[in-house]
Amino acid sequence: MVNVLKGVLVECDPAMKQFLLHLDEKLILGRKFILQELDEKHLFIASDIVETLQAKIDDLMDRISFPLHEKDN
Repeated sequence: MVNVLKGVLVECDPAMKQFLLHLDEKLILGRKFILQELDEKHLFIASDIVETLQAKIDDLMDRISFPLHEKDN
């Protein structure tokens, strides 16, 4: 019998991979979404969680980013 999983291949740096593993382990998005850890830069994740995951990452990036203001001369 063959098991088929619908998912998305994600390539990321090791720091982002650790963040995604943390989200998955702590059920931050409401459920587990990582289907398979492939190597140090690749994860196979559930395709139906991609939009929610992208919103969570965008929110994190907004919170840790500093606005750049041009100095007046």
